Amino acid sequence: MTQRITVTHTHGTRISVAAGGVELMAYVYRPDPDAFEARKPYAHPLRTLAGNPVSGYRPNDHRWHKGLQMTSSHLSGQNFWGGNSYLGPDQGYQRVEERVGSMRHDGFEEFTVADDRLRFVETLTWVENGGQEWARERRTIELHSVEPEEGTWALDWSIQLTNIRGEALHFGSPTTAGREMAGYTGLNWRGPRDFTGGDVIGPDGRGGDGEKGASDLMGTPAADAPWVAFIGEHDDVDGHSTLLFAHAPENAESIHASHWFVRSEPIPSVAPSWAFFEEFELPPGESFGYRYRVVVADGAWDRARAEHHLKNHGW
Repeated sequence: MTQRITVTHTHGTRISVAAGGVELMAYVYRPDPDAFEARKPYAHPLRTLAGNPVSGYRPNDHRWHKGLQMTSSHLSGQNFWGGNSYLGPDQGYQRVEERVGSMRHDGFEEFTVADDRLRFVETLTWVENGGQEWARERRTIELHSVEPEEGTWALDWSIQLTNIRGEALHFGSPTTAGREMAGYTGLNWRGPRDFTGGDVIGPDGRGGDGEKGASDLMGTPAADAPWVAFIGEHDDVDGHSTLLFAHAPENAESIHASHWFVRSEPIPSVAPSWAFFEEFELPPGESFGYRYRVVVADGAWDRARAEHHLKNHGW
């Protein structure tokens, strides 16, 4: 049986969702002030039903990592990820402030709160560093399925992005620019510090055993592994938590094939990358879309538990 939620909307700033006295998620749509961190909305903190934190915010190794956020590390020479830009094997990462773009919150087309579900549709504009508007985004976020007996809740995050630039947009990653196995871009989760070295598993026997599991799944096509689970052990409390990341079935028909970016060491991070190994082009006026689910769970899940949950909680 699903649990009631409480939604608190601080207009112009953030949306907080709580259940059973625990704030499960805050969605912050008034970006942080540092432009070098690619100002954009993000979801942080994320917590389990037991109140254990499962997201990191501005860690000292990457100040622009903020919980769960939509990003684009390489977009027609701009960096909507934040921080240093990868300029190729000869130059590596450099601080190039004029390359860092931003995502502007424009408003909510829909905002619906039910007893056990929050759904909102947000409109955003992707703005390059010089102020030109390059893309319009229609983002849908839905928090639902708060189930105390299972110790889980779910977050669905979808994106519909339209090119308004007037010329083609080219989406890539550090790997498309020459850095091996660094294909991060798209929806990115940064875990808390104590999740470093956590276990990573996928379907069909993929992954497992900490960093080896992350290495096994790094760069794996979503067609071969439609879901990935990250299991971390907390400091302060005697316990584990699991985050399950899953592609919606229709993602297989999107503009470009996705691959998993997964790290356990030196940082805990997962992204269903849309441009890991190859760039793709979005012509003027055209759109693409992806939809993802993130399940936040108390306890250390195994493969059977993850597969059982996905089978019994369909899209």
